[in-house]
Amino acid sequence: MLLGDVIAHLDDDSTALQMLMSLDDLALIARVRGVCERDGYALGEFVRAAVQRYAAAASDDEWVTVLGQMGRTQAPGIPLLRRALLWVLEPGHVHG
Repeated sequence: MLLGDVIAHLDDDSTALQMLMSLDDLALIARVRGVCERDGYALGEFVRAAVQRYAAAASDDEWVTVLGQMGRTQAPGIPLLRRALLWVLEPGHVHG
């Protein structure tokens, strides 16, 4: 999956949950769900916003890292989604 595919497939919570489950990272999924519950986000809304924020604001170094990871897999959307979520969950990044 490419960046546009990742964003386009986040129209609803069930799709967002399926994409999160493909990360095979229960701790990250729990963090995302916790933020959604705490801040009143729908799951798909939060995941879509995280990817969009990452695409707009991640540093050049961050992009070099994620592009390298994306180039080594048949499903490039997976490392992109993981890095975007981890990035937006870092202290100092605004969720809203």
